[in-house]
Amino acid sequence: MAFEGLSDKLEAAFKKLRSKGSLTESDVKEAMREVRLALLEADVNYKVARDFTKTVTDRAVGEKVMESLTPSQMVIKIVNEELTNLMGGTKARLSVANHPPTIVMMCGLQGSGKTTHSAKLALMLKNQGHRPLLVACDVYRPAAIKQLQVVGEKAGVPVFEMGQINPVDIAKEAVKMAKDHGYDYVFLDTAGRLHVDEELMNELKNIKSEVHPHEIMLVVDAMTGQDAVNVATSFNDALGIDGLLLTKLDGDTRGGAALSARAVTGKPIKFVGTGEKLEDLDVFHPDRMASRILGMGDMLSLIERAEQELDEKKAKELEEKLLRNKFDLNDLLDQFNQIKKMGSLKDMLGMIPGLNKKVNEADIDERQIDKMQAIILSMTPREREKPDIINPSRKKRIAAGCGMQVEDVNRLLSQYRQMQKLFKQMNGKGGSKRRRRRMPPMNFGNMGGFPM
Repeated sequence: MAFEGLSDKLEAAFKKLRSKGSLTESDVKEAMREVRLALLEADVNYKVARDFTKTVTDRAVGEKVMESLTPSQMVIKIVNEELTNLMGGTKARLSVANHPPTIVMMCGLQGSGKTTHSAKLALMLKNQGHRPLLVACDVYRPAAIKQLQVVGEKAGVPVFEMGQINPVDIAKEAVKMAKDHGYDYVFLDTAGRLHVDEELMNELKNIKSEVHPHEIMLVVDAMTGQDAVNVATSFNDALGIDGLLLTKLDGDTRGGAALSARAVTGKPIKFVGTGEKLEDLDVFHPDRMASRILGMGDMLSLIERAEQELDEKKAKELEEKLLRNKFDLNDLLDQFNQIKKMGSLKDMLGMIPGLNKKVNEADIDERQIDKMQAIILSMTPREREKPDIINPSRKKRIAAGCGMQVEDVNRLLSQYRQMQKLFKQMNGKGGSKRRRRRMPPMNFGNMGGFPM
């Protein structure tokens, strides 16, 4: 995940502050020097890093320490507040037209992820009950129209295209068609270049002047480093962008350029791409991201993701099975599927306060859930319903069917039996209703002896 390097360096700087009973002005300034270096190493623009640490220093030195906080906690609180301000302060929403459709012009350099993220945004709005329309305005890049049609089909969102004619005419006809057919959002997937040039900007200006978009969304690759600042500045000066969408925030990127782009343009980060799937798009919350950078976790986002992805009907069915001690391997398979829908284990662990510092990244192997699913899928329906019938010969067949060892099958069955035992204890006579309804945590750190 982005900002990991920054998070580690900030944690090291604050660790020194925590070791001091009281802080002097020189202690604060020394800590801020380390913070500034951490920001610079994370690709934050020099001026942004300088202004940020100056603001924090002025507040920390001049502010009285609250009675409930130690001096070091006060400094961390100030850093958290200023980091939140640096990223925009509050959540910013997508613009909405007074009279539909709302026209969103997606722009950015070639390769930034405009086409895919146009479909991601359209899918997000579709799931909220809207009727979005995707429009193919990139008539230059080979297969750009086909790519939009493919991702549009996956998202279940219609795509408007007129071939390789003037993009301005395509945009005008698309808006007219959207009004006639009741689409309430129109996403214009415009062309990009490998770099900012006059021809590109003139075309985008012409589209803007003809269709008057309600939102100009700049798509920025979070891995482009300091060049993201120059790109954001150029597009903002030429078009007057309304918001930023950061892509590849799940990758091994330092992420600081994203903070810089927001600070330099003054435009809010509205969405972030967090994976390759069309569902991997999140609304950007500055306060939550600041908490994650400072190692405080992000439980609200984790809860929202769970509410969005987990099947409430299946959860109730599972609860009833647990109360009747009828939990079988089909249910365990369903749980694995639900967990995978929520995203990577590493990402979820990073949202839990304190846990992201305790779990070694090398100990997390995302493939282990796939392996356990493969073992269960190698079983017959009867074996999944009644695991007790699985004898040595069946174990050999199951192991051969999924390309693993009998020992792997034994580990999974052992873990399943331990879970069954826990459920029975929870449903015992002495357990309260509230206690019986609480599902015990699955040991995903070392599931069934599989190294993770």
